[in-house]
Amino acid sequence: MQIGTGPDRLSALQTGKVQAAMLGAPDISIAEKKGFYILESASLPYQTVGVATTRRFIREHPGIVRSYIKSQIEAVHRIKTDREMGKKVLVKYLGSQDKDILERAYDRTIPDDKLPPKQYPTLEGIKNILEPLAQTDAKAKAAKPEDFVDMSFIKELDQSGYIDSLYKKK
Repeated sequence: MQIGTGPDRLSALQTGKVQAAMLGAPDISIAEKKGFYILESASLPYQTVGVATTRRFIREHPGIVRSYIKSQIEAVHRIKTDREMGKKVLVKYLGSQDKDILERAYDRTIPDDKLPPKQYPTLEGIKNILEPLAQTDAKAKAAKPEDFVDMSFIKELDQSGYIDSLYKKK
């Protein structure tokens, strides 16, 4: 049954409209606190979040793109290595003030499989978006995941050792 967003699925679970629901952080932590149990933990390759721009902008403003990618890498590093600041970010964007829920949500957010230090787009995740679209859209059927990404900036930071150096600092 299609319900909607995480909070909508949590509400449907609480009201008995559904018997189980797929939830992410912080909704899964809220559900646990309300007495629900985790039945399964699934992690599917899917490009859920990304930053997009045009090829033209990349070509005309590579310095801006490079600076943005670097700031994104630094922000992820800060969240992963500064627990208190990370929880403040969760409060700001998730709205919950509950300390237990924030602790659980933070712990679920920072593992490398959820928030990798190296922010490469996932080609398999993009493929998983294209596959259902290909059933009804000829353009999606002909598209390759590589058509939608430019990994040169993240690759440059990775190969230079910059990302690894962030995590070696004490």
